[in-house]
Amino acid sequence: MNIVCLDMEGVLVPEIWIAFAEESGIPELKRTTRDEPDYNKLMSWRLGVLKEHGLGLKEIQDVIAKIDPLPGAKEFMDELRSITQVVILSDTFEQFAAPLMKKLGMPSIFCNTLEVAENGEITGFKMRCAHSKLTTVKALQSCGFDTIASGDSYNDLEMIQASKAGFLFRTTDKIKADFPQLPAFEEYDDLLAAIKAAL
Repeated sequence: MNIVCLDMEGVLVPEIWIAFAEESGIPELKRTTRDEPDYNKLMSWRLGVLKEHGLGLKEIQDVIAKIDPLPGAKEFMDELRSITQVVILSDTFEQFAAPLMKKLGMPSIFCNTLEVAENGEITGFKMRCAHSKLTTVKALQSCGFDTIASGDSYNDLEMIQASKAGFLFRTTDKIKADFPQLPAFEEYDDLLAAIKAAL
């Protein structure tokens, strides 16, 4: 039995932190896992920037409420889910992802959790498990699933390489150059065709 594992940000929805950086006028928050492979380091740095500017969960959620899926993402998900099982594996947080999942038709998502103080300050974050995307793919494989994975960032590479088929989607030129063996696509129709061929 097959299951498709997809990254969320950059693949199905715009990057939340980039949108927030633009809305808040704090350009340094545009750094993502495309730029910094160490997610714990990246998140700790982000929380420091938020604290410095007195920003919390509400301000980020207000921006997320205005974010729509990338053009074509909902249709891509609908068609994919009509032919196979799909799960979104994301390093985002449930407090960020919930409204976006509604706009995508409520697919399953495995993500992480923010620690939030009563005043709304984000004080920390709890990762679901170490190497969450790779760990989840291996767990699915141990249950008898063949995984097919796609993502755009450094933190997607482990799950892509561990799957029976894996694809880069709208990634950076650097990641494409560093991993030339991984097929890379820019359009949902091409990604969908590659996934169908792998099923």
